[in-house]
Amino acid sequence: MPEFERVAAVSEIPPGGRLSILVDDLPSLLVRIGDEFLAVEDVCSHDGQPLTNGPVEGCAIICPRHGAKFDLRSGQPLCMPAIEPISTFEVQVRDGEIYVRPRS
Repeated sequence: MPEFERVAAVSEIPPGGRLSILVDDLPSLLVRIGDEFLAVEDVCSHDGQPLTNGPVEGCAIICPRHGAKFDLRSGQPLCMPAIEPISTFEVQVRDGEIYVRPRS
């Protein structure tokens, strides 16, 4: 199983903020919702565009290009045009540091 790798300090991401990161060499996005941190692959499964600047509504991110919406916890698509999920990653917060690893 892959190891957790440090990607940021909690202080780097304000509530409602996000940070582009790499997880296992995949462009990914770390999103803070309140005190919870969620990490997903930064790509829309519909057309391969980055989700980086997409609006976040609750625990979902919306693709800025065609409006596909994904659950940030599960990666599941919540509306068309996306029908395939995006990858999600395990996140741990330890001593003010954020660690992420690919799910096995």
